[in-house]
Amino acid sequence: MRQTRGFMDARRHPRYKLEVAIRVYPRNASVVRGQTVDISESGISAMLRVEVPMGEVVRLEFELPDGPVEAHAMVRQRNAFRYGLQFVESGTVHTAVARTCAQLAMEQSLRESKLSGRS
Repeated sequence: MRQTRGFMDARRHPRYKLEVAIRVYPRNASVVRGQTVDISESGISAMLRVEVPMGEVVRLEFELPDGPVEAHAMVRQRNAFRYGLQFVESGTVHTAVARTCAQLAMEQSLRESKLSGRS
């Protein structure tokens, strides 16, 4: 079965619900404001109010539980106003995102175990 690299990257890591304000800075346009939907170690999805060009690397600013994050990401997918943004850097940004994903995974697991315990 043949799958493109972009599709494989989009599904490499589990996604976790994360709803925070995000600012996207395209190369040749003013800031685009939106709301995140979910996050994974490889990217973030967001509802944006203005079109952002597919394939462009943009600068992102958003808040994680550990504090503000500034990252660069490639615009990989678009479905109406929902965008998929793949992180294109490593280092401290990746560490902060990975830590947040681990925390969200634990919280999700605890919620699910509480729900299954009630049945």
